[in-house]
Formats: sequence, C-alpha cells, structure tokens
Amino acid sequence: MTRKKKPEPTVADLAWRAVAAHPMFAPMTDDYPRAGFALSGHASLGERRTFATVDVRGQIVGGKWALRHTEAEWTWVFAHCLLHLGFGHVTTAHDEFGARAACLAVTRFQRAVKLGTEPILLPADLPALDEEVLARQWRARGAVPDDLTATGTGGFDDCLNREVPAPRTGPEDWPGRFAVGLSAAATAAVEVAAGARASLTDPGGGARKPWQRAMGWFASSYPLLGGLASGFRIVADVPTATRFEIGVAAVSASAGEIYINPLRTMGEAQWRFVLAHEMLHAALRHGDRAGGRDPYLWNVAADYVINGWLVEMGVGEVPDGVLHDPDLAGLSAEAVYDRIAGDLRRLRRLGTLRGQGKPDILGDPLPWARSPGGGVDLDEFCRRALLTGYAYHHSQGRGLLPAGLEAEIRVLEHPPLPWDARLARWFDEFVPGPEPRRSFARPSRRQASAPHIPRPGRWVPDEPTPRHTFGVVLDTSGSMNHELLGKALGAIASYATARDVPAARVVFCDAVAYDAGYLTVDEIAGRVRVRGRGGTILQPGVDLLERAPDFPAAAPILIITDGWCDAVRVRREHAYLTPAAARLPFTPRGPVFEVR
Repeated sequence: MTRKKKPEPTVADLAWRAVAAHPMFAPMTDDYPRAGFALSGHASLGERRTFATVDVRGQIVGGKWALRHTEAEWTWVFAHCLLHLGFGHVTTAHDEFGARAACLAVTRFQRAVKLGTEPILLPADLPALDEEVLARQWRARGAVPDDLTATGTGGFDDCLNREVPAPRTGPEDWPGRFAVGLSAAATAAVEVAAGARASLTDPGGGARKPWQRAMGWFASSYPLLGGLASGFRIVADVPTATRFEIGVAAVSASAGEIYINPLRTMGEAQWRFVLAHEMLHAALRHGDRAGGRDPYLWNVAADYVINGWLVEMGVGEVPDGVLHDPDLAGLSAEAVYDRIAGDLRRLRRLGTLRGQGKPDILGDPLPWARSPGGGVDLDEFCRRALLTGYAYHHSQGRGLLPAGLEAEIRVLEHPPLPWDARLARWFDEFVPGPEPRRSFARPSRRQASAPHIPRPGRWVPDEPTPRHTFGVVLDTSGSMNHELLGKALGAIASYATARDVPAARVVFCDAVAYDAGYLTVDEIAGRVRVRGRGGTILQPGVDLLERAPDFPAAAPILIITDGWCDAVRVRREHAYLTPAAARLPFTPRGPVFEVR
C-alpha cells in the first residue's frame, strides 16, 4: 500500500507557524481554546478579495486567492487578525465605522512594531486620533474616507466576522491572553539585546549556551545588573580567545563587548559570576581609574574588590582560581592596590579571569570575525544602567548590597563636570603639589621575599621649602553671576587644598583693581568679601600680579570673568574661567574653561 505524500506547507502555513511562535501571540495560540487558521473554499471570500476574517471564537479564515502573496504579507495578515482579538475589537466594534476605525488602530500598531509587510496600499500617514473618536466622526459624516476603506484584511469589507455568535461558555479573554504575550515579548526583547536569545522566536532552553542563559538571567531576574546586561555583547569566538590568550573572559568597556573562551567548561551559575565580574569592571570604569598605577596590579586590586562583592551578594558560583581574600573585605580598589603593591614578584604570578599575568580589563576592542568595527563610548549608558538597577534593587527589597559597592554606585550619581576635570588637569600641570622624598631614616614596608633588605620610606620634609601658588583675577562687575562665582571659587579652593597650596594671590577687578593679597583656602572658599560693582577692566589686575615682587615669576594666573570685559594681555601661563554661553571679546592665548 502506497503511503500518500504529505503535502508541502503553503506560504500561509509557514507564516502562521512563525506568528504562532512569536512570544506576543503564543498565549493566544498555544492551547485550547485558541486562535486557529484555515483556508476557505467558499467562492464568496474570493469574490470579495478578502485576505482573512476573524471571529469572536478566534478562528481566522483565509481566502485561497490570496495564496499568491508572500510569507511576509501573510504574517501581516495573521498578526492583524490576532491583534483585533487582543485589543478586544471583536466584541466592541458593532458596526462598519467601528470596524474600520479598529483596523486603522491595529495597522498603526503594526507599523510601530514592524510585523510583516503590508499587502495593501495604505496612506503613508494614518490619522493619529483614537479609534472611538474616528468612528464617531465617520458616523456623523455617514462615510469612511476613500483612502481608508481598505485598511484591514477584509478588503473592502470588514475583517471582523460579527455574524458568528459567541460560545455558550462566554467569549474567550483574548485581551488577557494578549497582555501576557505582550509582557513575554518585552522580556524576550531584553534577552535578545543582552545576547541571551538569537531572536524573539528563539525557543531557548537547552539550545542556548550556559553563558547565554546566564546573561538572560541578569536581564530577567537580577535588576541591579539587568540594564547593564542589555548593553553588552558576548563574543564567544574560539580564534579570538586563542589569539589573545583569554583563559575565561575579558571586557572592553569602550566597545561594550565581553570576550569569553567558549572552550572553558563551566556551569550557568559560574558564568553568572564571570559575566557580573566583567560588567562591573566596565560600569565602574576601572580601566580609566588606573592613573599612574601599574595597570596589571591595578587590575588585580579591582578583581579582589569585585570578587568580594559578588561573593557577599551570592551572585552565581565562584569559579576555581579567582582572586578572593576575605581580609580585604570593605576596602576600595585604591586601598587594596596600596596594600598589595609591596610584593610585586608574587603578585605577577597571580591570574585574572583572562590568565596569569594578563589583565582582563582591555582598552580598545579586540578584532574578531563578525566585529562591527569601531567602539562606542558606553560611559553614560553604564552609569545610567547601574543607577537604574540600583534603584530597582532597593525598591523590590532584594537585600543589602556591600557598602563599598553602594558607595561607588552613589559616586556615579555625581560624575565630575567636564570643565571641572579639565581645570583639575590644568592645576596638576602648573600648580603641582609638594613631592615626597625617599629616606632610609623613615620606616618602610619590607618585601616578603627579602625582609632582611631595608628599603627607603616616602615622606614630606618638615624643613622650609618653596611652596607653589597661583593668582586669581576675579571680575566683580555688576554683570557677574553669583552662581558662577560660587562654582569657580569652590573649585579653586578644592584644588588648592588637594595640592597643599597654603594661599593664593587674589585681585578683584571692576573699574579699578583691588589687591586682596594672599588668601587662605578657607577664605577663598566662603569668606571672601567681593568688592566693586562697576565696569570691567581686567588688565590692571593682571599687571598688578605680573609686577608684584612677592608673586613668583612661574606662578600661573586664573582669570574669572563673564566675558563683558576689555581685551587682556597676559605674559605668563594663564587660563580663563567663563560661563558656558559667554564669549570673550578677544582671541585668548590660554585655555578657556566653560562652567556649566
């Protein structure tokens, strides 16, 4: 007996399977009673050139003539009918005008979420009014506009089959099922962004790798790092891991990429620990905070701190060989670095997640097979994602966080202002602080590998030494803003304190120059009595400082003005501090820092 060959699925069948697998529509199609699809042989549907109709039971009936259309167009048709069920239109649209307005609302939604391809020619701009408002307007006019008469899947007729009565048990709760699907689609979209799913229709489960499931866990179950997870790409590329000697993982904050070694056998819980470790490296900008420290030892210090936090929070399972010392709990990365930097020979043998002697904090992104090329600065994204996750963590009562991690997250709420950071670098260059000396007369930590060898300690001598200072020419005219004065004087005072500057020479200028002499840091910060409120001529103040016999020839001058002043000529190192919208009436030779 010859078995009949199973017919090949039509484009409509393929489109229905794809739509039914979409998380937004799965709750409406995956169990009984469910929405279903069947082709109709009735000539009436073909004569009316109808794609499909949907009734209150959820049954979608398509016309055979429409099989000539593509799978993408059928996807649009089925999504349109299911959205009618989800929006409750099958029970609320009671006449032609209500049905047409409902079709218009569904079409607008489909354009927003980009489901399928429109099989009919529709206007580029659809009315943005609510469907009930549109239905009332069309009823009052007695007609639907000609260009909006075929906005649904029913052609020039309704795509809502209102002739089929509701089941005896009452209509199915389609809006409730759709709400469940909408929530599932949002979760799936986050997992796709986090790299935990290949697509919205990816079934996941055992088909996904353990690191993909671990990243999906952050996106769906751990709000503190869930936002961060959506912004990072996992690069599981064996050639890249082999070429750059990545034992377990490494991260590039500038590219938002976490490079892992897919040949490393670990469970999902261990991958959670690894991925959280790398995301915190990037979010807390450990790569930029090394400063003048040894990059690898700084990486080791940051590893000790992050691993301690993750162990305390119980995130995942600690892999073998990671750096963790309970005696360092509660210390910052800077403090850990100062403590461990005394034994360089032993620390060089320690390994990060990348491997022994190799930092897992990378600068530029690594080239890999499908690399998009070029990195994106994720500083602002990481800051906002971590702050948002921190707020969700506490709002949902998920427990206390390590004090050190909370402190670092709070610091992210007040990042340094760009002008403030640039001004700090200017002070570093031209107003350096006193340099400590090394002396064998002072105690010092001795290296554990050679405790018998005395080593010099660092100390600042007590004998009189030349101290650095700087001059300030302050515009005190009537146009100066009090907020600018407060920010500028506060910044100057903080930098003077950080560099151990005992006093600064201050000159107030309006129509004439007032020499305030050397003022201490406290006086600069809050007890300065600003004099003068006339016009603004700054040159006499600059000349006063340049000719003063008690003002060092190498000391720089900082000029604070709102720009409403005469031209200024300065013969030594100088800079300007102005409001963001100000424009100097001359071409400055020194740097200009705009206070924002």
